Amino acid sequence: MEIDPRTGLPVEAIAWEDLAKSEQKIKVITEKRRYGKIITCISGFDKSIDIKGTAKTLKAELACGGTVKDSIIELQGNHKKQVKPILVKLGFPEELIIN
Repeated sequence: MEIDPRTGLPVEAIAWEDLAKSEQKIKVITEKRRYGKIITCISGFDKSIDIKGTAKTLKAELACGGTVKDSIIELQGNHKKQVKPILVKLGFPEELIIN
């Protein structure tokens, strides 16, 4: 079994994750919470995607806080316009990301 030096995962597992990313229909919405705070919710992820890793990358790129609850990524603030290019860079197809 060949191991990828960048990720430490087997090469076969990486190919399956790329295939799973191409089948995701991701929905990006904003919600108003308590005291008028706005959060950005990103949903539609399958169990085969590393949701925590995706959330970590989004939080680092957008310089904001956030969490993962029930397969939904919640980011603090209104990042609806900035999320799509980052998800495309991570390997998700642009036509399947709904704003």
